Amino acid sequence: MFVSQTMSKNLITAGSDMTIFEAKKIMTENDIRHLPIIDAAGKLLGIVTDRDIRDAMPSALVKKVDYDLTLAKIMNYPVGDIMTRNPLTIYAYYTIQDSLLMMQKKKVGALPVIDQEGHLKGILSISDLLKAFVNIMNIDEPGCLLCIIVKEKQGQMKKIVDIITEEKISLGSVLVARIWDKDKRAIFPYLLTNNVINVKKKLIDAGFELIDPMK
Repeated sequence: MFVSQTMSKNLITAGSDMTIFEAKKIMTENDIRHLPIIDAAGKLLGIVTDRDIRDAMPSALVKKVDYDLTLAKIMNYPVGDIMTRNPLTIYAYYTIQDSLLMMQKKKVGALPVIDQEGHLKGILSISDLLKAFVNIMNIDEPGCLLCIIVKEKQGQMKKIVDIITEEKISLGSVLVARIWDKDKRAIFPYLLTNNVINVKKKLIDAGFELIDPMK
């Protein structure tokens, strides 16, 4: 699946001259954690996160009078002073898998999506990725997840799919753990049924090891 199918497109944005107070109010009212900052032409300048705003606040250790005065002063500063300039960005043709790896590696919660000229086209957040993977894995449909341990050799997946198909059971999705045990992998088929007694028996009879999460 591509970013273009997953990203949020109805964006709330701000100019770099918006005050921190206004930005905080907008983010709170709209329940968003990332506010893209753009110029008059719609090109991305930076991004402000709820963490940026928290970090800009005066220390709670300051006396109340001083705290209130400092806070009032800070709230009138423009968001351009606290935004992350030239943030990590992606393009709409990126896959969600690549985007997820980028988020994990760079430890960011959202990625602005731009075109070749730098115009903001959308934003991809962790929440958007979760929705995408729910869709891909079909786990919003009633069903049952199996964990099957297989030897690291060709043809194992076909055998499993053939057994499931023989039982006239629909597959919601199949995930494969790259690393499990020495010379073994774990395959996780999500079956769109809760009646899995027969298919489990056939898999065991075929020599596959099934992991019972209750044991």
